[in-house]
Amino acid sequence: MGEVKVNRLLEKLQLKEFKLSSLLEVTKAINENFKTDKLLNLYEYILHEQLGISKLVLYHYDNIEWTCLLRYGAKGKAKKVDVKKDLSHISEITVIESSSSDSLNSFDLVVPIMHKEMPLAYLLIGDLNEDELIISPTIKHMPFVQTLTNIIIVAIENKRFANESIIQERANREMELAAEMQKLLFPAKLPSNNRMEVAAHYESLHLIGGDYYDFIQLNNEEYVLCIADVSGKGVPAALLMSNFQANLRANIKYNHAGLSIENLIRELNKNVNDSANGEKFITFFLAYYNCTNRVLKYINAGHNHPILTDGKTAKQLNKGCIGLGMFEELPSVEVEEIVLKPNDTLVCFTDGLVELENEEGEQFETERLINTIHDNFHLRMKDLNKLIFFQLEKYKGDAEYEDDTAAMSCRFF
Repeated sequence: MGEVKVNRLLEKLQLKEFKLSSLLEVTKAINENFKTDKLLNLYEYILHEQLGISKLVLYHYDNIEWTCLLRYGAKGKAKKVDVKKDLSHISEITVIESSSSDSLNSFDLVVPIMHKEMPLAYLLIGDLNEDELIISPTIKHMPFVQTLTNIIIVAIENKRFANESIIQERANREMELAAEMQKLLFPAKLPSNNRMEVAAHYESLHLIGGDYYDFIQLNNEEYVLCIADVSGKGVPAALLMSNFQANLRANIKYNHAGLSIENLIRELNKNVNDSANGEKFITFFLAYYNCTNRVLKYINAGHNHPILTDGKTAKQLNKGCIGLGMFEELPSVEVEEIVLKPNDTLVCFTDGLVELENEEGEQFETERLINTIHDNFHLRMKDLNKLIFFQLEKYKGDAEYEDDTAAMSCRFF
């Protein structure tokens, strides 16, 4: 009798040593950053070859869908388990006595692996043999099996998080580089001299956006200024805008002698159609100014009406055509010419400015912008822009910005 007890004790010690050794081996593999398939191979070897568990399926949720990480000994209907339908209600180790799902009936136990009451994985084991009197390895070693499965799943989850973190970090870096490149689209220096003073301000909702402004000097007498807004937001809008800017500058450079802004706007419409394939459009305001005869010619292609004011009365520049990219050919284009007086001021902006909403859902609107300009007409253009954006911030309160916002102010002396 004493020999039997000694043998049982030795057997228990050997089993504990085996389990400890297995856990250490798995921990070492995790620390050495084994790939997922190698971790699963080690997991299968321990359960199947060393513990004698004959049938097993392991499902894992990868934050998108349920996938089968490991399967052995399971055939036929056992391969057709619908995890969401058949298992999502199980939160504790459950013996499968009789299930409405035929595929589950070929298993004996469900072991959920939970995190904060949410399932990360389900382990299905089919190992009980009622015709044999011996204790099944599954029942005998259940605490160890559950612990080992937890360790493996947590390791796989950590790998997933690490990979997602690397991908996100790379994406963030690419976005930062894209934002730096987009800044190059905007003029690095705007004029401030005895002929005119120009300043601009841009707030992007994301790192990159679809608003754009530009100021181009053709020669000592002639200038082109513009502002634009691509439908949509984010990367697609930014890519289309960068392409638009390149086409705009290329067309102006090629045709700057005797520039026709009507021909330019038609060519730009063709460029937008070629680039966007009818999926996006651009609202655009384009103005040509000759400082010798003080004539401003402009076309407004569906953009918010820029405000031209002498500090007392305001004119909204609304002549032009539809937005670019809406039709293959612009049905009509109207060019308006205005002779400017000294100190006339032009404020161009995108819809994110006047459509900004406060906490009550009320928009800032053009009238409030005009009043802000008139009340602070004495300010320099840079300071006027700062004040406008300060008023926007104050107006919205705790509400969030919903769109990119740009403004360009020009005073003609």
